[in-house]
Formats: sequence, structure tokens, C-alpha cells
Amino acid sequence: MHDKDILNESILNDTIMSDMEKKRTDHMTYLPGMEILDSDIDGKILRRMRAYDSDSYTEDDVRRAIRSRNRDLDDFGALLSPAAEPLIEEIAAEAQRETRAHFGNSVYMFTPLYIANYCENYCIYCGFNCKNKIKRAQLDQKQIETELAAIARSGLEEILILTGESRARSTVEYIGDACKTARKYFKIVGLEVYPMNSDEYAYLHSCGADYVTVFQETYDPDKYEKLHLSGHKRIYPYRVNAQERALKGGMRGVAFGALLGLADFRKDAFATGCHAWFIQRKYPHAEISFSCPRLRPIINNDKINPMDVHEKQLLQVVCAYRLLMPYAGITVSTRECERVRDNLAVIAATKISAGVNTGVGGHSDDIEEKGDDQFEISDSRSVDEVFDALRKRGMQPVMSDYVFV
Repeated sequence: MHDKDILNESILNDTIMSDMEKKRTDHMTYLPGMEILDSDIDGKILRRMRAYDSDSYTEDDVRRAIRSRNRDLDDFGALLSPAAEPLIEEIAAEAQRETRAHFGNSVYMFTPLYIANYCENYCIYCGFNCKNKIKRAQLDQKQIETELAAIARSGLEEILILTGESRARSTVEYIGDACKTARKYFKIVGLEVYPMNSDEYAYLHSCGADYVTVFQETYDPDKYEKLHLSGHKRIYPYRVNAQERALKGGMRGVAFGALLGLADFRKDAFATGCHAWFIQRKYPHAEISFSCPRLRPIINNDKINPMDVHEKQLLQVVCAYRLLMPYAGITVSTRECERVRDNLAVIAATKISAGVNTGVGGHSDDIEEKGDDQFEISDSRSVDEVFDALRKRGMQPVMSDYVFV
């Protein structure tokens, strides 16, 4: 994706750019109140990413990585390289073998619930960004429970709670109350909200949250600075270290992802894998998972698409994650069409969403959709439809693999 594809007139004009450049904070400097960890992981990620040259690998390097039984980051780099593309069928076959060895034919199902779309960040590729003129809304706790009850009736046992990144509107306490309610209906509660300090993650864990997903979007600091013009999300290192703070706060699991298409997708996927790899070695008890989102059009900008990340490249990234960390979960969202999602579930993905609505509200007949979508989805199938599609492909849809006693 080139800058001209994202920075179009409907989102960002020269006048706005000029004004904002005068006011911008340093994207590498922590703001007051942001917890600074004594950690070297962010530095290790950057060093590895900057040294990664995807064009330096050969077919022999890729074949060696496929055959290896103890793959390292260099093998991972080979699997993501252009030299690996002609071998994608062999890579996919090995990824499928690893997936079956660790997960059988199980695919876990869940759905996201957006409880608010207010946001204080200016991220020019996101439909929720504070400059985008969309319908904003926030569910109160009674409405949240109505939505959760409606979703639970579908048979799902895992929920992912999302908000826009606004501390003022979606306070930690507000999110905590939503977690407490969700715990009444679901065995597993995940969060995809703004990054927090470790004590705040500890509080949300005490309210019932199990895991945290944070997309770094892009690990390229220069590109990150250009795409995140204001708000707390502009601070690159605070976001990079979010998963580690979540684990320090007691979360059972953390998920990683780059938004493929914002920058060089090979470097971003490589940095994502490095991030998860380093976290796993520092926190061996942590449950690790990957998400593999590609850019999607948003309200007021239908030109946003990952022009350089096609289905073959997406498959390559997913399979490379699987071969680097065979035991990690891999989620494929409704950003992808049903054919792509079903195929990836057969090969390497272990988690798939269903019955998705990326706006605020809309799951219950008692609550009309109250807020606009974060992005356009490509797979609008219901829970039953996704369940049946997986069964037809020989997979076993699973609502939860946890038993609480």
C-alpha cells in the first residue's frame, strides 16, 4: 500500500497536515501516566526488523526452514521471503501438519461485541478515528447485558469486548463492569481496547478478562509516526509493550498482529513473529496467539485496501506464523471473505469469528445498531452458518476448550 492510497483527500488534506505537524508530540516519548517497563523486548524487535532483508533468502533457505523441526527467527524470515512464494503449497502442507499435531481439527468460534466507538486517536486508516465524521455511540451496562445475552443464545461461549480508544468515554471501570457482566454469560472474555498500565490490566483481570489483543498496526516507527497523528496511540513504545504489561497484570493470554498493508507486510509480519517469540521466551506460561488482519475500507474512505497483500501473501504469513510457533493460536477475522476464512481454517487458523457486527449494538432485536462500523466486513455469516461450513470441510467447531471447576 502506498501513502497515496491511504492519505487521500477524504481523510487528510494539506491544511490539516500543516496544522498538526506544529502540534505533534514525539511518537517515541512516553506521555505522563504511561507505565515504563524495564524491558528490552521492544529494542530487540526493532533491531531484528531493521536487519531483516527478505530478498536475501534463497530457495534452499526456504526448503531448509520447511524441513526444520526446531525453527528459529532466521527460518521464519525465510518462510516470509519472496523466495518462499513458489513453494507455498509445500509450506501450507507442513503448516497443516503442525496444526493437526497441536490442535487436531478443532476451530474455536467467538464473536466481537463493540460497546463504544468514541476515540481520541487520529489514525488515518481507521473508521473510528476522531476526525472521521461517523455516528458515535456507547452502550450502557443494561444495554451491554442485553447484547451479551443475545449473543450467548447463539451457543457461543467466548466473547471479545471492544471499544474505541477513549479513556474519557470508555473508562477502565466501565470496561471492568462490562467484563463482570460478560462473565455471567461466557466462559472466556477477551479485550481489544486501548493499551493500559499493568495495574489496570490486573483490575480488568479481576473483573473476569482472560486475554488481551493489541494490534501494533505497523512496527516501522517512521511509518507509524506518519499514520498516527495524535492521541495516546501515537506513542509507539507504549503500544509495543502493551502485551508485556498485560501479562504482568495477570492476563492468561495475549494476541499480536500487524495490520497488513500499512507498510512492508513482510517486515511487519516478521516483527510480529519476533514480538511473540520474545514474549513467549520471557513468559513461558503465556498463551500466545496471532491475528492476521488486512486493511479494509472504512466509512468516508472506500479506497483503503491492502494493494500489495493478496490472498497468496496472506496464506504465506499465516503459514509462517504456524511454522514459527506451532502451538500458538491464529485468528482470522471477518475482514476476509468466507472462502478465504474457511480455507485458512482447514490449513492453519485455529480461531474464527461468526455473527459479526463491527458497529455499536446490533446483536439484539431490542437494541438497534447505535454506532457506525469500524470497517467493512467481508463475511456476514451467522454463527450457525459458519459452524455448518466448518463441519462440511471436516473441521470440528468448538465453542470453548476450558472447563472451570
